[in-house]
Amino acid sequence: MTSSSVTRSPAPETAGNDEPAAPGLVAKETHVEAFRHVRAARRTELVEDYVELIADLIDDGGEARQVDIAARLGVAQPTVAKMLKRLAEDGLIQQRPYRAVFLTETGRGLAEETRRRHQIVESFLLALGVSADIARVDAEGIEHHVSDETLDAFHRFVTER
Repeated sequence: MTSSSVTRSPAPETAGNDEPAAPGLVAKETHVEAFRHVRAARRTELVEDYVELIADLIDDGGEARQVDIAARLGVAQPTVAKMLKRLAEDGLIQQRPYRAVFLTETGRGLAEETRRRHQIVESFLLALGVSADIARVDAEGIEHHVSDETLDAFHRFVTER
């Protein structure tokens, strides 16, 4: 997921459509773009969490069952069934009745990319001195919302230390 960087404008006289801008107020166009990015990240966040968990379950125990996914996410099985249907429609998983869930090549690639992003964010937070437990939890949310540019900066910071 690539996003535009969000920068503050130097307090213009107007904010895009002749609206007065308060000192420090973000320009209208920048604000709109920032919210577009957040909405897009929210739409993909759940999908990424599911495929990453499915990959982890397969890697750990050889299979990912709906009951195990529900238990790990703390949600009801019908909730998982609905999401698995969506993932299958998106070509990320293959599923047969009463069988485990399997990732497609596309699903595996998304899981690996999501895991990579998580590891970079978590390593960055640890390098800043955040405790391991907090870094793990915070990275879970940040990984979906951070831009590629910022993620690259996190990676450079960690590897150049």
